[in-house]
Amino acid sequence: MANRNPEPPRAWQRMLSGRRLDLLDPSPVDIEIEDIAHGLARVARWNGQTVGEHPMSVAQHSVVVEEIVAHLDPSIDAKWRLAALLHDAAEYVIGDMISPFKAALGLDYQAFEDRLGAAIHIRFGLPARMPARVKTLIKTADRACAFFEATQLAGFGVEESLRLFGRPPARYALRIEPQPPAIAQERYLHRHHTLSEAAGFAKVAAAFETE
Repeated sequence: MANRNPEPPRAWQRMLSGRRLDLLDPSPVDIEIEDIAHGLARVARWNGQTVGEHPMSVAQHSVVVEEIVAHLDPSIDAKWRLAALLHDAAEYVIGDMISPFKAALGLDYQAFEDRLGAAIHIRFGLPARMPARVKTLIKTADRACAFFEATQLAGFGVEESLRLFGRPPARYALRIEPQPPAIAQERYLHRHHTLSEAAGFAKVAAAFETE
């Protein structure tokens, strides 16, 4: 006889830290930077369609975006540089979907990504929603990084990349060499710890670790 009260589908993921993250209602308590760094270092940009021995990881991309943000605004507060580093952190759970696919999925996907992003921000001491100026700055840096990746790694021509991503910052040159996952993970963690200390968020992180 069929089970009349089947269990609902599992909506959580077990992380290597041992945390179980509820994917529908993510809690900041269940988010660990080590899980994020590990996951992002193994998520490929451009669906892996890049040249080289290693894919361009989201972890490496995020470190570059934070660097570009600092180039665009050298006086920016450390907490917003941390926000730049974490701008794609939700992808440690959902992967790096290319923009056309995100558009096809629509608002439900965006709402899910926004909830997870807000939980990540709270976990590391940032406001759930960023000021518009900071959000725009990070997006500009993100598009600049995408330009360099597209032209150097993903087979795009310069003119096509200018049309899709805009012109990168003046007097900013970047040569990208995709890193092995272990190195990308280590560098991402190092930047996170450095920026958290500079922003005065170390105590916030410690408080969540006791939960």
